[in-house]
Amino acid sequence: MQHDFDLPIPRRHSNCVKWDSPEAANALPMWVADMDFRVAQPIIDALHRRVEHGVFGYTIVPDEYYEAVISWFARRHHWHIEREWMLYTSGVVPALSATIKALAAPGEKVLIQTPVYNCFFSSIRNNGCIIVENPLIPEDGTYHIDFDDLERKAADPQTKLLVFCNPHNPVGRVWTAEEMERVNTICLHNGVKVVTDEIHCEVVMPGYKYTPFASVSAECLDNSITLNSPSKSFNIASLQIANIISNNAETLQRIDRAININEICDVNPFGVVGTIAAYNECEYWIEQLCPYLNTNYELLRSTIEQSLPKLKLTRLEGTYLAWIDIRGLNLSSDEVKNLLLEQALVLVNSGTMYGDTAGEGYIRLNLACPHHYLQEALSNICKTLSQKS
Repeated sequence: MQHDFDLPIPRRHSNCVKWDSPEAANALPMWVADMDFRVAQPIIDALHRRVEHGVFGYTIVPDEYYEAVISWFARRHHWHIEREWMLYTSGVVPALSATIKALAAPGEKVLIQTPVYNCFFSSIRNNGCIIVENPLIPEDGTYHIDFDDLERKAADPQTKLLVFCNPHNPVGRVWTAEEMERVNTICLHNGVKVVTDEIHCEVVMPGYKYTPFASVSAECLDNSITLNSPSKSFNIASLQIANIISNNAETLQRIDRAININEICDVNPFGVVGTIAAYNECEYWIEQLCPYLNTNYELLRSTIEQSLPKLKLTRLEGTYLAWIDIRGLNLSSDEVKNLLLEQALVLVNSGTMYGDTAGEGYIRLNLACPHHYLQEALSNICKTLSQKS
């Protein structure tokens, strides 16, 4: 089956966060992380069938759901998950919050690797825990883990968790097995559990390979809790479903208790049938999506090289989110965001969303749109920033 990623889908006036938020009213929105692509047809068909039933009461998550998740990760990523390792909930952010609540007491410390997804900050703070940053090192157009700094901070007996992001939002790294093994060795030695957000796991550029943290070794499996969802990869975030995966029964029991305390133990029937259809019938969509996104990335890269020499593009290995170094403009991240919104009519994210220090001097731009949207946005950006370059 062939999918038309060039097909324009009008999203304004559909109560869409990305297009209908006040900031985006007159702009091309290249900010919040969802895609402007029509969802794969088998997912739409499955949802139609469920809607036709006409009754939308409380739902049971069936065996077919677990089988679909287990089969997907086994055949695509060689990670063998047992059903009893899985808990479902309404999203990866609720899953993260419940996991922090279960495994770290208020006043204890949680490590994050900045710049990083903004909800990591809020989930830690909302649970009364203390954020400790292990800043990533920008070097040669990409980012590396500061293992020495990680070891120092993990050694603090008050540090209980590392929230890891694989692939990493916003810097676009797809971490290698060797890097993850080293992270786990440090954490395991210091009694720090790894909570790994792998929501972008299917969006990987040509030449790179996503490896689930828990699949790297038996030690990584034993010391980690994986959070994943089909939401980002298949553009079904509003179906609101995610999984928490751990092989430790006691850990899962504690997280399950936190899920119930947070009242996020129920999911809707559309998330269930959407997940089953995505994992059982839509592999073709992912196989076509990633090269399409890579073409957008290459267009952005060539545009920056040819027309915006003061900008530097971070190498994109995974996700559909470009991380752009704008320090050569001698403007702050917020200033560039506002300039692009007001003059280029393009809405991007300021890097400071992802860490006040680690994100300053960068912007994040969402590439998950038809080619012609991106071409229009880049034309406007060039007209605005070329005066600064």
